[in-house]
Amino acid sequence: MTEFIIRPARADELTAIGALISNSFDHLDADAYLVPVPADRERIMADFFTLETEYAFSHGKVEVIDHEDGGYAAAAVWYDRVAPLPEFPNYMERLTALAGDHLDRFGALGELFEKNHPTEQHWHLQFLAVRPSLQGHGLGGKLMKNVHDILDEQGLPAYLEATNENNVRLYRRYGYTDMDPFAILLPDGTPFYRMWRPVS
Repeated sequence: MTEFIIRPARADELTAIGALISNSFDHLDADAYLVPVPADRERIMADFFTLETEYAFSHGKVEVIDHEDGGYAAAAVWYDRVAPLPEFPNYMERLTALAGDHLDRFGALGELFEKNHPTEQHWHLQFLAVRPSLQGHGLGGKLMKNVHDILDEQGLPAYLEATNENNVRLYRRYGYTDMDPFAILLPDGTPFYRMWRPVS
């Protein structure tokens, strides 16, 4: 059986990690809202996830579990929100270029998240992605625990926006609790679920 080892991502891997996240998330309703054209969705979302992962690489933590085929089995992307995040240089220019005709939809997503983000000091689990063929084998939990152990030592909570009820159940098993408000909605009604992992 393959031993899955967590390691920090390298700067030259961020584009490939964005592609993994896009492939892992391609079935999500939120992705379908952001890019309603199926033929364009995985490519545009990969560029978006790469953009976000680049920022986390500088202001948080990006960790991966390698796959024996040379790709990745799973990845976790965290933002350090203990202090206010600095401005992301050229973010809007790059988002505009990648989103094209769908920019308003990405803008709605950003506004929704910004309006509902907690103000307390915390770490933010932005993305937790597992290769579809390996989902359900505990890799996401392994990645979470790796950072949770550090946060527990430092007395810091964690936050995330879950994308569906299956993920909500997963995160509850790892100590996350429902926030109020719990469900926040994109303009088409697609929900995200706000969850908080208190200091243990």
